[in-house]
Amino acid sequence: MPRPERTAAILVAAGRGLRAGAGGPKQYRVIGGQTVIFRAMEPFSRHPDVFAVQPVVNPDDAALFNEAVVGLRHRPPTNGGATRQASVRAGLEALAGEKPDIVLIHDAARPFATQALISRAIDAARRTGAAIPVVPVTDTIKLTGANGDVEATPERARLRIAQTPQVFRFDVILDAHRRAAREGLSDFTDDAAIAEWAGLTVATFEGDPANMKLTTPEDFVREEARLASLLGDIRIGTGYDVHAFGEGDHVMICGVRVPHTKGFLAHSDGDVGLHALVDAILGALADGDIGSHFPPVDPQWKGASSDRFLKYAVDRVTARGGRIANLEVTLICERPKIGPLRDTMRAKIAEISGVDISRIAVKATTSEKLGFTGREEGIAATASATVRLPWNDKGWSA
Repeated sequence: MPRPERTAAILVAAGRGLRAGAGGPKQYRVIGGQTVIFRAMEPFSRHPDVFAVQPVVNPDDAALFNEAVVGLRHRPPTNGGATRQASVRAGLEALAGEKPDIVLIHDAARPFATQALISRAIDAARRTGAAIPVVPVTDTIKLTGANGDVEATPERARLRIAQTPQVFRFDVILDAHRRAAREGLSDFTDDAAIAEWAGLTVATFEGDPANMKLTTPEDFVREEARLASLLGDIRIGTGYDVHAFGEGDHVMICGVRVPHTKGFLAHSDGDVGLHALVDAILGALADGDIGSHFPPVDPQWKGASSDRFLKYAVDRVTARGGRIANLEVTLICERPKIGPLRDTMRAKIAEISGVDISRIAVKATTSEKLGFTGREEGIAATASATVRLPWNDKGWSA
């Protein structure tokens, strides 16, 4: 029985994006609450038929890249070249040892590819060996001369806009890139052009009009507004948790191990901050509470790290096509002192949730020596979460 065909993906992210204006390389800018490169890589990283994602980056951007794609599955990035063509070849060479059968080549400047588009690309490669996604041209196109005068009007019905991911049999496109490099040809603008030059027949399949390439500052403004309009169902949830102190030498608060003279009495690690945040997110989704998803009587959660609970709640938002706009937690205790650890806790919540740290607040207060927190018998936490979900055809989110 033949083995299943293996599909890999290359994410080309080595460019500088100068036409996008100030603000650094465009692939590391934030759009719709996430970096462009995170959005571009995520559907490949999570696609069940893609076994490897090979990023190609500028070596000067290593720290930016690592920070931008936390939580996504990918191979170690390889360094790109002076041109897109050189960067793609670097990605192909980095994958050669993995021996994929099919390779998807995608530009990081296209952050709106869907898993459905990726599946269509893989199907097209299996049928044809070389294919690109296209969308019809709706405007009349003019061919002009050097002086700007119109020379011809191509037949619009035959014109198509090429997109990525472009998909090929791996060994064939690698050979084409190697041949082009040997012959000193370096001005191909996409991989289909190299395939055509190499004598391959390149098929087309249905692209996606939303799979836009971000090139200019105006593109960012337009797409930011489009994303905001899609996520128009704004939900706010609140959460509350409390844990008593017991024996121990530390407590877990907002994912951070905090030295203390006592520990928490809890089934899991007792992280009141993360537990309150989980309830806030689930409340915004109208999706029960932490106890209904992680029953304290279930032995599998005994001693469990609460970052698993927060990640689960965030994934519930993502599964419904939404995003988290803001997370806020208030800790109520006399000791330990939270202030010196506030930003460390914000950073940890950002790491777990994938939400930018600028959208996360950690606050602390005492109860003026009143009640169980005032007597230093335990810690309480309140939290809120603002979640944006997409509208459906009924005018509300599912």
